[in-house]
Amino acid sequence: MATVASNPVPAHRQYLLLLHAAWRGQLQYRGNLVLTLIGGVLYQGVGLAFVWAVVAKFGHVGGWGMGELAFLYGVRLTAHAAWTIPFNRLNSMDWMVQRGEFDRYLIRPAGTLTQFLNWSTNIQPLGDLIGGVGVLVAASSAAPIDWSPTAVLYLLATIAGGALVECSLQLGLCGLSFRLQATYALRMNFIDNIMNNFGGYPLTIFPSVMRFALTFLLPLAFVAYLPANVLLHRTGELSVAPWLAWCAPLLGPLLFAAAYKFWYGQLKHYKSSGT
Repeated sequence: MATVASNPVPAHRQYLLLLHAAWRGQLQYRGNLVLTLIGGVLYQGVGLAFVWAVVAKFGHVGGWGMGELAFLYGVRLTAHAAWTIPFNRLNSMDWMVQRGEFDRYLIRPAGTLTQFLNWSTNIQPLGDLIGGVGVLVAASSAAPIDWSPTAVLYLLATIAGGALVECSLQLGLCGLSFRLQATYALRMNFIDNIMNNFGGYPLTIFPSVMRFALTFLLPLAFVAYLPANVLLHRTGELSVAPWLAWCAPLLGPLLFAAAYKFWYGQLKHYKSSGT
């Protein structure tokens, strides 16, 4: 009996097919989509409103006016949304490992991480994206930025690089879930909270020890703060060399490559719970 040789589907094609199926399922519920998007925009708007209240009270934050702060906030929020839209299923890593649900991804003819990321999706990050882009557009005219083609390309690289920095931290810690069973508290209650609470402010308002920690230990500064200083022509106030701020978007791809390799390296330690 003749056998038909099968051509494996390329990894990127697998990802796009599964992603399309996941989003198509979510978009069937249009009322839920609209309410979720509105909720996401309003939630992020509260954070920006708090910044505005502080500026209205004191006139500036660390020497940054409202336009500059809004731009920093917009960059941070857009980068956050850019990674949470395709990688939001990482929040379910602990649950999938603890219940043995991860077994299914090890026996199917597709990439393990690709399957896991697209078994379902969450539309709430779209609200973050809409809010972030909206703030960026509004702040672009208020902030003192020379919008040359180079500046636009650098901004796009900043958003992509910042997204990969955050994603890398989450993906790497998710790899530890194969050993520790639970990393949610560290990922969301610690890392994500720090990113959300401090990412929209200039680091000059913090003590030097904290600035060092948020730059070299937990690289929050590389997500938005350092590149924003470049675009706002404020590199003179940095406690690091200006060239490091210019190169900030490059950290994202490097960290993501390391996190991706680490995640798959930890996968060999996965042991099914048998449930």
